[in-house]
Amino acid sequence: MSRKPADTYSPLYFLASLGAGGLSVTFFMYLMFWVPHRGRPVPIFEDIVSAFSTGSTPLQAAIVIAVLGIIGMTFLNVKSLLWNFAALRRFKQTNAYAELRRSNAETTLLAAPLASAMTVNALFIVGLVFVPGLWNVIEYLFPLALLAFGALGVWALALIGHFLGRVLSEGGIFDMTAHNSFAQLLPAFALAMIGVGFSAPAAMSLTPVTVAFSLAISTFFAVASLIYTVVALTTAFGSMLHHGTAREAGPTLMVIVPIVTILSILFLRQDHGLHTTFEGHTSAASTMLWLTQMISVQVVFLLLGLTVLRRQNYFADFVFGTKTSPGSYALICPGVAFSVLMQFYVNKGLVAAGAISAFGVAYWSLTAIALFSQALMVMLVLRLNKQHFNPTTKAAAIAAE
Repeated sequence: MSRKPADTYSPLYFLASLGAGGLSVTFFMYLMFWVPHRGRPVPIFEDIVSAFSTGSTPLQAAIVIAVLGIIGMTFLNVKSLLWNFAALRRFKQTNAYAELRRSNAETTLLAAPLASAMTVNALFIVGLVFVPGLWNVIEYLFPLALLAFGALGVWALALIGHFLGRVLSEGGIFDMTAHNSFAQLLPAFALAMIGVGFSAPAAMSLTPVTVAFSLAISTFFAVASLIYTVVALTTAFGSMLHHGTAREAGPTLMVIVPIVTILSILFLRQDHGLHTTFEGHTSAASTMLWLTQMISVQVVFLLLGLTVLRRQNYFADFVFGTKTSPGSYALICPGVAFSVLMQFYVNKGLVAAGAISAFGVAYWSLTAIALFSQALMVMLVLRLNKQHFNPTTKAAAIAAE
């Protein structure tokens, strides 16, 4: 009987939805930085239509690619999310789920609120791009968005609380020998994603109380994410030095990259809200230097992760070979995150500070790095989906812990 590798379920399959949702954001970057949107922090339907009607042929082509990319990747994002919820519901009826709740791998359940938060962000982008007149009622939508992210925040904190309550109160049940990867940073990733959702009204709202609430709650989740990241990263690194990196969880070595991008966008949104609503000002030079530091952190962890994965022949087996692992979907997030932050670095950092000219040779040379990373991740999503969700009689899924 023909089977799919995904028939052996792991909550890490929520990362398939997350990756597609992240790619929709990379296509939105075309519109964000290439379509004029005076007086608004983001482009909306009317700006895009105007730019397409009056813009040059290259701009029109970029808009078409962006719109089609957003449609395609958001469709994959939602489709995968719904599939995962159905699969997770069935998985909860098995002994494997009960065993997962008693192991280190319990934190993989945080992939569900993480992917759900990404879907909310992706659908917000869809609204901006495709719904005429949305900006006229945007202030009424912010409370609804805050409620949605509030529900996701409660869900994520409940899962984290159950895990930490179990391992910290009972003692001796957390397996340090299986902590030899950055898989335990998944809760920090989820907290950061929820936090960046909370920060959106800070950048877009004109209502002071909405901006203040957005600043406060997004700060809480950002701080919680940073604390969790520091603790999980340092303890995991010690375990890796003793036991080496768990092969199936090797891609998690680069999970710092998306966390850095998400928190960077969160802080940029907060800075914009402080500037427009509360007269708080940050210089363009300071922003450029800070973004340079964030990109540097990403490059360090990308080099670390790729070095280990190459030594372990991970790509030969789990991407281009016949073996499959749900953890392979963790490879998408770093490439997507690097592409997005590179766009912010070029436009909000270098161009805004006057270091380079918009749309010049240096501009397109650096932007090409972001576009190349994006293209690789699109191909990777399609490749992994084919590997994991097409029927096969040979491949067997390996659940990464």
